[in-house]
Amino acid sequence: MRIPCVDAGLISPLVQLLNSKDQEVLLQTGRALGNICYDSHEGRSAVDQAGGAQIVIDHLRSLCSITDPANEKLLTVFCGMLMNYSNENDSLQAQLINMGVIPTLVKLLGIHCQNAALTEMCLVAFGNLAELESSKEQFASTNIAEELVKLFKKQIEHDKREMIFEVLAPLAENDAIKLQLVEAGLVECLLEIVQQKVDSDKEDDIAELKTASDLMVLLLLGDESMQKLFEGGKGNVFQRVLSWIPSNNHQLQLAGALAIANFARNDGNCIHMVDNGIVEKLTDLLDRHVEDGNVTVQHAALSALRNLAIPVVNKAKMLSAGVTEAVLKFLKSEMPPVQFKLLGTLRMLIDAQAEAAEQLGKNVKLVERLVEWCEAKDHAGVMGESNRLLSALIRHSKSKDVIKTIVQSGGIKHLVTMATSEHVIMQNEALVALALIAALELGTAEKDIESAKLVQILHKLLADERSAPEIKYNSMVLICALMGSESLHKEVQDLAFLDVVSKLRSHENKSVAQQASLTEQRLTVES
Repeated sequence: MRIPCVDAGLISPLVQLLNSKDQEVLLQTGRALGNICYDSHEGRSAVDQAGGAQIVIDHLRSLCSITDPANEKLLTVFCGMLMNYSNENDSLQAQLINMGVIPTLVKLLGIHCQNAALTEMCLVAFGNLAELESSKEQFASTNIAEELVKLFKKQIEHDKREMIFEVLAPLAENDAIKLQLVEAGLVECLLEIVQQKVDSDKEDDIAELKTASDLMVLLLLGDESMQKLFEGGKGNVFQRVLSWIPSNNHQLQLAGALAIANFARNDGNCIHMVDNGIVEKLTDLLDRHVEDGNVTVQHAALSALRNLAIPVVNKAKMLSAGVTEAVLKFLKSEMPPVQFKLLGTLRMLIDAQAEAAEQLGKNVKLVERLVEWCEAKDHAGVMGESNRLLSALIRHSKSKDVIKTIVQSGGIKHLVTMATSEHVIMQNEALVALALIAALELGTAEKDIESAKLVQILHKLLADERSAPEIKYNSMVLICALMGSESLHKEVQDLAFLDVVSKLRSHENKSVAQQASLTEQRLTVES
């Protein structure tokens, strides 16, 4: 029926009827246009060309404040017509946003929140529009947060609350709206739901508990909203979240650990939490998930520990609280997300902690696993973190025993490959680690360095104009160190390093220029 209506040219006259002063005519016209637009590209296109959407939005604006039943019925039909017009069509939704539909609908919701049908229409419309990034700014400039929280508090039925959740989730991705929702009291509502549903085994209740705790974690992703809820570690919300971690409910354990990871996004919060015993709670949680554990909980708890280990003052405290032992229990994990966080946590913990780096670097099982993961080509994150941890073990321990363990486990070739990474920070970490190997244990590593073709790689790095100054500098330091080996010294001579090094004496970076002079002297003397 819809396409014949379009072909018969009925759309334009119908849109003209929207200018009528007769309420019944408006009602029936709105219904007709809503039907024509329903799931019909041709119908929508014809209404768009006739300017129907703008007229309907103007009506919503002018009729918004009238609360008699007949008017509310008309408003409901008009909202439904706009939904059919724009449903699952980004460009038409963007058009409605540009026409100012969002502030109009928010106002409508505030005035007519007692009318179930109209409220439902508004919520479905918000759910559709909120998926569009361009809508977030407009939503943030209204009092949508306040209205939704007010409406949420009144709802008893699961289905109605679920509808509101479907609007809140996409809106809460915006930082300004996160803060507005926190200020409007959404968090208290969410905590109440968690408390009510935590012991229930009904499917609906379990789903609602998950939605509420997930949304809680999402609100903590905003810096301002997170800090407001942390309240110096004294806040009711923070305390309640802490109580989720030792619970027996996996969803709450997960949300609790993720919330801690989000609270641990600045040094002050991290220091406060470590001083107040959070580490023990997280390591206990990990211990409960070692055998056949929940992977998402493992990942979340490791994320929290990694963030907590960033401030320098926390590292020694966390090491003495047994974090490395707790983390190493997951070495056998075959799940890349867990492997990735495990590596990141260990790398943060040993930063400038020589004793811990040495202890871990002499752990053959760990080093062998790292070497294995350095070849995880399907998981770039795991591969990168394994390389970085190998390098960190050497750089922070400066230990001959650690170097021997890494050489014996086949780690040299991975550090050499890492020196060719597209990330300067990783290249640099590799070069510094290799320079320490050359200075401390060149005899042990000599054969592996040769077969990994390190000298040729260094020649390329020095000859490449795109190499960063620190890469050139550390490559020259490494060349000087490698000349302590007869076979590597011969490789250096064969590759005519003098040519590339002498050019670097006039490099704009002073450190590079100075190192080039020193390296040139060394090459000349020993040629």
